[in-house]
Amino acid sequence: MTNAKINTALCSYGMSGVVFHAPFIDVNSKFNLYAVLERTKNEAQKRYPTIKNFRSLEDLLLDEAIELVVINTPNITHFDFAKKVIHAGKHLIIEKPFTATVDEAKELIKLAEEQNVLLSVFHNRRYDSDFKTVKKVLNQGLLGEIVDAEIHYDRFDPNLSYKTHKEENTPAVGSLYDLGSHLIDQALVLFGMPNSIYADLSSFRPTSKVIDYFDVKLYYKSHRVTLKSSYFVREPLPGNIFHGRKGSFIKSKADVQEKELMEGKKPSLANWGTEPKKEEGLLHTEKNGEIIREKVTSLKGNYMEYYDGIYEAIRNNKSVPVSGNEGLDVIKVIEAAIKSNSANRRIDL
Repeated sequence: MTNAKINTALCSYGMSGVVFHAPFIDVNSKFNLYAVLERTKNEAQKRYPTIKNFRSLEDLLLDEAIELVVINTPNITHFDFAKKVIHAGKHLIIEKPFTATVDEAKELIKLAEEQNVLLSVFHNRRYDSDFKTVKKVLNQGLLGEIVDAEIHYDRFDPNLSYKTHKEENTPAVGSLYDLGSHLIDQALVLFGMPNSIYADLSSFRPTSKVIDYFDVKLYYKSHRVTLKSSYFVREPLPGNIFHGRKGSFIKSKADVQEKELMEGKKPSLANWGTEPKKEEGLLHTEKNGEIIREKVTSLKGNYMEYYDGIYEAIRNNKSVPVSGNEGLDVIKVIEAAIKSNSANRRIDL
């Protein structure tokens, strides 16, 4: 039983299921893409003919063969879906954002512990090529003590989404929860929780009801980190800008995985996650007493590392790749950012 495949169910088959979850579960020999929840359609079965289709979460959770459930439904449903999955005694992955509020996140963490199930938050951007490369440069101490950093997630898309649930002013909706979750998680992985936060949140798309612009400043004892996103950036800035006491590292946001997944490519390819050479980051620093200015070869991105970590956690009692408490910290920062914007002042954490 120890080495048995993990029967896994998806709670929806929209973009998240089609692009970010099903392909990795399908090609990973440690998992079995066993079931999907589709209330009226059978889209998953067209691509994965052996998958079981359920019309309700309640019926899906009655299937004792299912061991792991991926909650990749609209943000507002994460909390209620997760509670039902935990009470059913099944391990769960929750898409970012973890929950709408800190209190909801704490309740799920406590409930999962009580029911002895594993809970992980799907912060897949930890496994982007650009972030992995930035992390390596910082861990090697090539920049010295960091003084200032910026992480961007920009795009040019002035139109409202056709997914109406993403454009309604309901809890956990808007770019701070959506794209901001990625940037906040990356900052926390690199630097831990900040001492305080100041945030400027706004909406610039015509008729937008939700936040579509954010500029969040994280204050640490020795440095500052800016997290920024806008839908009106036709000419993108570098996605990663890091300045230390010895030098700087500038790197584009160039991970190719989402693009290739949307093209239908499988993540089992030998060159998976390989950036174009022209996207290599620029390192300008002091090394062995000499000033250097050189390109840094990017590491490969690979979201499969997340699923490999989930397998190790379930089968071999290792830590989950992104814990509930790590997901909770992201929501703490989001709540503080919303409070800061409303009060127009820095918020201590």
